[in-house]
Amino acid sequence: MKGKLLGLLEPVVAGLGYELVEIEFSSSGRSSLVRVYIDRTDGGGVGLDDCERASRSIGAVLDAEDPIGHEYQLEVSSPGFDRPLRTAAHFVRFAGNEARIELAAPIEGRRRFKGRLGQVEAGMVSIEVDRKEWKLPLSGISKARLVG
Repeated sequence: MKGKLLGLLEPVVAGLGYELVEIEFSSSGRSSLVRVYIDRTDGGGVGLDDCERASRSIGAVLDAEDPIGHEYQLEVSSPGFDRPLRTAAHFVRFAGNEARIELAAPIEGRRRFKGRLGQVEAGMVSIEVDRKEWKLPLSGISKARLVG
């Protein structure tokens, strides 16, 4: 569902002049939550007006396309201090910052890494944890956030 929502909403958000940072989707019974994180492409901060503007457009598209098929709650917010990292461009932009990364499958018996982000090359991101450099496959990352 997340991939379907990203494909549907990314052009809408970009058309408003924002970057779609991440989507979180959770469902319990007949109700779902769609949380959309946006950021400004001009480097400014996201305010309440930005979230309201994006929410109206996103809500209109979700209502028209009906990808969820049942009742849902929509939340639009800024990425905040613990910003999610989803794309290679995110990792490049925040190289040098502290991040927490979780892998879908372990490497050397380890799935969780917290350290300083390094370079992104050939589909791998480097992260320094306790003075050891790890190379993690971008495609294997299940969750990544800056440490705020």
